Parts: sequence; structure tokens; C-alpha cells
Amino acid sequence: MQNNGSLRGKTLFITGASRGIGKAIALKAARDGANVVIAAKTSDPHPKLPGTIYTAAEEIEKAGGKALACIVDVRDEKQVKAAVKAAVDKFGGIDIVVNNASAISLTSTLDTEMKRYDLMHHINTRGTFLVSKECLPYLLKSKHAHILNISPPLSMKPIWFGSHVAYTMAKYGMSMCVLGMAEEFKDRNIAVNALWPQTAIQTAAIDMLSGSEAAKYSRKTDIMADAAYVILSQAPTKAPTGQFYIDEKVLRNAGITDMKQYAVDPSHADELQLDFFLEDVDVYQKPLKSKI
Repeated sequence: MQNNGSLRGKTLFITGASRGIGKAIALKAARDGANVVIAAKTSDPHPKLPGTIYTAAEEIEKAGGKALACIVDVRDEKQVKAAVKAAVDKFGGIDIVVNNASAISLTSTLDTEMKRYDLMHHINTRGTFLVSKECLPYLLKSKHAHILNISPPLSMKPIWFGSHVAYTMAKYGMSMCVLGMAEEFKDRNIAVNALWPQTAIQTAAIDMLSGSEAAKYSRKTDIMADAAYVILSQAPTKAPTGQFYIDEKVLRNAGITDMKQYAVDPSHADELQLDFFLEDVDVYQKPLKSKI
């Protein structure tokens, strides 16, 4: 999907942007000439996962954007505050927040250690709330204010709780931030929404969790980047708020019909694995006002 320049000069604060979906969204914005704050923990190379905040910054600069690499553990209030201050000092403000940082452990109650429980809740729920809270004073001054959480539509069906209740609670905490903040700031010109993939997305982290074979039945991170771009390109005064968008539906609404381009293995494009929390892919969402 072609860029249209709508994010040129805008400042995005993206958590977990050193790799995966976060970096893909960062690079998409960079091609418009956006300013991107890479708020992530990986300052030194990981033994199993590629990329650091500094290599991501290099890619963003090469793509046409301006980058600021910040060492940020979203559990650490001081680090979050310092990164927000650094972003404002360098770029003059913050227009868009993408809460992408997340931890996952698909374990049952008896198999979930409390340190793993705490990790998921502190990164997913608390981290999302903290980053949003610290950025909000600057979003309120922006004329293009968005918060986009990479989190699923809320469902009270037991199937999503029975196998991994700790993870579901933590991930739904991010989605509850969408509901609450969208309502709280609906009259303040801040669009607060969620985006979730319809299918499994291939990332290095997921390869570690599910094995490389699962990639055949997954899509590339590009589909989430393109869908996020459509959402974040909208003027907040015209964009719906409090919505739980699904990547494929966003793109089809924007006139993109070729989904095969996003498949990791096009020969398996009709056998893709449906993502968690989507028992029905026809999840309700208000259409965006305009097409890209």
C-alpha cells in the first residue's frame, strides 16, 4: 500500500519498536518523513532475536524518517518519563502513541509462575496505561492525536480464558484502556483505538514460541503496518474512537483487496491460522471516513 504523506512531520512514540510489528509500523511512518521514538528494552543484541533500538533507528533514518532510540522498559516509570521528555525535547511534542510492547505466556493457571503473571500484567496493562498517561499532556496539545493499542476486541466467551487466563487478563487490560480512554477523551480530539490481526503474524518472537513451521500459515508484519497507517492517517476529529479494528477489515475498507501479498508463503494464503480472540472475524467496527 502506497504512502500518502499524511504522517510527515508527525511524532510517533512506539513501544516495542525494535522489531516485529512495532518496527514495521515505525518504518511505514518513516516513509512519510515522520519522527519516530523507538521506546524498547533491546539496547544490546539479543542472543536469539534480531535487532536493537539502534539498528531500528538506522532503518527508520534510511526510510526517510527521523529517529530517537530510547532504552525503555515500560514497567519502569522513570524510564518512560525520561523517554517522553527526550521525545518532546527533540521533536517538540508527541502526536501519536502506539502501545505495542507486550509479553505472552500461554500457560494454564497451575503452570503460570507469579513472576510470569506479573511480567505480563506489568508490561501489557500497566505499561500501556503508564505510557498513555505520560504522553497525554502532549497529545492534548496535538492537532493529530491518536493512541493505538495492539490489542484484541473484548469477548467474555470462556474459550479465551480457560486455557491461558493470566495472558487473557493482561491483554484485555490493554483493550480496557481503549474503552476507558476513548470515553474519557472523546471530546478532546484524541482518537483511542485498538488494532488486532485477523491471522497469525510471523515475527521472530512468535517463531520462538510456535516454531518456524507456523510461519507458512501466517502473514507478514506489513499487513499490521498498513492497517495502522490507515487508522493513524485519519484526522482525529473525523476518525471513530473506541473501536477494535481488525487489520484485514481496515484494508478492505480502504480499497485494498489483494491479501495474498501479505502471506509469508503465498501457497498457503488460503490456510492461514486465525489469531487468538477472534471466534468471529466479522467483529463490529465503524468504518473509517475516507479511503487511502
